[in-house]
Amino acid sequence: GIKWMSSLEAKFEDAKDKKPTAEKLERLRREKINRFRHQHKINIQGTDLPDPIATFDQLQKEYKVHPKIMENIQAAGFRVPTPIQMQAIPVMLHGRELLASAPTGSGKTLAFCIPLLTHLKQPRNKGFRALIISPTRELASQTHRELVRLAEGTGFRIHMIHKATEAAKKFGPKSSKKF
Repeated sequence: GIKWMSSLEAKFEDAKDKKPTAEKLERLRREKINRFRHQHKINIQGTDLPDPIATFDQLQKEYKVHPKIMENIQAAGFRVPTPIQMQAIPVMLHGRELLASAPTGSGKTLAFCIPLLTHLKQPRNKGFRALIISPTRELASQTHRELVRLAEGTGFRIHMIHKATEAAKKFGPKSSKKF
């Protein structure tokens, strides 16, 4: 039989039959991510960039962050990641290099401490496995405090060394040769 319809109905019928292509779905996903970044004032450059996270829960689901670290994040009162954390944490968890700029108090310390502990996976008795160099003693103390709080219960040993003579006393006279 013949099916009679108006041109408007025909256009609707044609649109209904078309399945979204993989390219179209990917374009829509990219647009959604770009809107999210714009909304949170995240400016990022590079190629093949990981998507930002919207919640800390995504870290455990998508990146297998240690449950104790996740527990410590919640216990410290962090509920929603800040914009620097939303994008910087996934970039570093993907093993990418990062140069980031954000205002004081925006969460940069946590943004690099979570990936650091995640990459180390578990404590090992192999000496120093990560080194963070800070320009001031105050910043070093803040970083140390955050790492201790974040790593609590995981077995990681966090140390702050600010004088070589104290380091020799604390870690032994051969520590300068050993590390």
